[in-house]
Amino acid sequence: MTMTIGNTVSVVGLGKLGACMAAAMASRGLDVIGVDVNERAVQSVNAGQSPVREPGLAEMIAAHRAQLRATTSFEDAVVHSAATFVVVPTPSDGRGAFSLAHASRSFEAIGAALRQKRGDHLVVLTSTVLPGSTRHGLIPLLEKASGRRCGPDFGLCYNPEFIALGSVLRDFLNPDFHLVGEFDRASGDRLEAINRRVCLNAAPFRRMSIENAELAKIALNSYVTLKISFANMLADLCERLPGGNVDAVSDALGLDSRIGRKYLTGGLGFGGPCFPRDNAALNFIGEALGADCAVIRENDAYNRRLSARVVARLLPCLESSGAVAVLGLAYKPQSDVVEQSAGIALALALADAGRQVVAFDPLASANARAVLNGRAEVCDTVAGALRDATTVLVATPDAAFRGLRAADLLGAKARVTVVDFWRALDPSLGSQPGIRYIPIGHGTDVPAAERALRELWHPTAD
Repeated sequence: MTMTIGNTVSVVGLGKLGACMAAAMASRGLDVIGVDVNERAVQSVNAGQSPVREPGLAEMIAAHRAQLRATTSFEDAVVHSAATFVVVPTPSDGRGAFSLAHASRSFEAIGAALRQKRGDHLVVLTSTVLPGSTRHGLIPLLEKASGRRCGPDFGLCYNPEFIALGSVLRDFLNPDFHLVGEFDRASGDRLEAINRRVCLNAAPFRRMSIENAELAKIALNSYVTLKISFANMLADLCERLPGGNVDAVSDALGLDSRIGRKYLTGGLGFGGPCFPRDNAALNFIGEALGADCAVIRENDAYNRRLSARVVARLLPCLESSGAVAVLGLAYKPQSDVVEQSAGIALALALADAGRQVVAFDPLASANARAVLNGRAEVCDTVAGALRDATTVLVATPDAAFRGLRAADLLGAKARVTVVDFWRALDPSLGSQPGIRYIPIGHGTDVPAAERALRELWHPTAD
């Protein structure tokens, strides 16, 4: 494979984001060198195969393998590329901050490689970090290992991505905007040129200091979680109104340009590998710097309480006998990630309450089995999960569940209760014989709701 240095970038870390970035950049005409300490990931890429599961990634790597190779050698990657993107894990530590352990090792290795390279190079940190981490935690490692100074001798930017698992390729190639924290203007110019070449849309750039960009990244994610919690509060309120409908309310709110409709769908709490930890990290940096971040602390606490409240509300709705099926074990559709998944939390809580739990997820079954550890049966098919279930909980709005009909849910049973947290199923199920359909966020107990409102505004005289 022949690669021209000026047309080549390297990507350190071939996980779910890094592998997608490498493939997407190759698809846009760049030559790409992937770097990973995991030999299996390197071998997969060099064989034209995907090292991780993500929709569309295997096909994109196979289609552009002529412009994509991988190595375990930082020196190989840095010497033969013009820019290096660092996309390694920054897991939460015991304080709620982000650990720089993996990033530090990568920056030291990149610095050592820069000692062997003539000419300029651009280093781009994509991993999520907290304000001050790049300038005071990582740049000194680069300078010491390379014997060079940041700015005059090499460029550096912080350039986090805003992607969602299950749609990483689409999100990376079509961003809402580019967030660039630049050490100097020359570094930002070089990164902007790369991003303009790679992305399919004409997304705007917001270039700023490194610290402002570090804060903007976690602030954006934390703000999104505030919308999710607000939507869940609205769902709770709507259930207590006669004819309440959280989607009708959210649709109206979403038309206001100050609010918007995204992430305003009441259902279950937020989870996954990013949102909860970003809340904790924003709270950490706020406390460390003496800022009042109480709104973020309460949002995180509200989300953590949600599963217990949901289970308490569910228990009286469950059929008295038979299994409870939990459909959806990933933290979101089109993902195999079960970290802080609401479906997993429901399954474990119901098992603790003494119920027989069966479950299914189109992609996350293997990961779910490891976490559930025998406390719930994970089936290979949705039909298997439904076979003996007298109560069905739809925990994610996955396409695999949206088409379920009364016959699928009932099978040979006379009665099934269906609790639909995302209103993903056909609402006409509620009129089907043998189906008790409970859409979360809808006011279904009309007499009780009307009585509560009537007593509020026309209290009975003593």
